[in-house]
Amino acid sequence: MTTIDYKEGIRFECQGSGNCCVSRDSYGFVYLSPDDLKRFADDFNISIDKFKEKYCQITDGFVHLIEKNNLNGKCIFLKQNKCSVYKSRPSQCRTWPFWNENMNSKVWNEDISINCPGIGKGSKIKSDTIKKFLKEDFKNERLILKNRIIHQK
Repeated sequence: MTTIDYKEGIRFECQGSGNCCVSRDSYGFVYLSPDDLKRFADDFNISIDKFKEKYCQITDGFVHLIEKNNLNGKCIFLKQNKCSVYKSRPSQCRTWPFWNENMNSKVWNEDISINCPGIGKGSKIKSDTIKKFLKEDFKNERLILKNRIIHQK
C-alpha cells in the first residue's frame, strides 16, 4: 500500500459539487463525535439529546447524521450544493479530503480524485496544513470509536 506523498503540498480547492456530501450507504455516513454534537447543539441552541433525536440515527452503535430516503443520500444540511451548517459542520467534513484512509494512493487515484472535482485545482495546500487535517481526522475517529454506543440487554 503506497501512501500519497504530500511533502510538496497538494492542489485542492472546493468546487462546490456537493459530491462529498452524498453518501454511498454506510460508506458515506457523517459520523459524529461528542465534539461535533456539542458544536451542533450550541449552534442550533438546543440540547445534544434534542439534536440527536431530530437529526441523527445510530447504526452499529455509531451516531451519524440521519439518512432520508427522499434525499438520495444527500446530507440533510446540503442546500443547493452548499453546506447550510458550515460554521458547525462536523470534523469529518472539515478535514475532507485529507482523511488518513484517503491518503492511500489507490484510494486517492481511484476514488477521491475521480469523485472530487477540487483535487488538482486551486493553490497547493501545504504539507503542514495537511498534517493538521490528518491529525484532526485521527483524533476525531478515535473519539467516535471511543463513544460507540453499546446496547446492553
